[in-house]
Amino acid sequence: MSPRTAKCRTLGLRRNVMSDGAKYEALVQEFCDAWAEGDHDKVVAFFTEDGVYHNIPVDPMVGHEAIRMMIDGFTAGLKVKVFRIDNMISKGPMVVTERVDIFEKEDGSEVELPVLGIFEFEGDKIAKWREYFDLNQFMNQMA
Repeated sequence: MSPRTAKCRTLGLRRNVMSDGAKYEALVQEFCDAWAEGDHDKVVAFFTEDGVYHNIPVDPMVGHEAIRMMIDGFTAGLKVKVFRIDNMISKGPMVVTERVDIFEKEDGSEVELPVLGIFEFEGDKIAKWREYFDLNQFMNQMA
């Protein structure tokens, strides 16, 4: 194969088609951005009806109603400023994020929580979301 043919074949593959990984990474970015908007209904809508949200230090929440209750409880007295994604990788319908979630307390001080999140998708919806973080670190900042 000549270099020219190889170049044409390579260019032929580079259409404006988003790879599966890029599609799921974009959905995770949208999901993380939605938290800062403060619209919990919008956040919950990213999940499948039987979606699972598991903050590893606590029991998993299954389904929209349970997920909504978890989000409401977790953010009580806090405003989400940003879920800052420092690293993101994907393989098929799974995305892994290394993040720092930054919250603002009612007194204006900030809470920074380093998190590793794993998202598993079914179609364009989150089927499973697992979060790994140090609960003691979070609680100490909340005190």
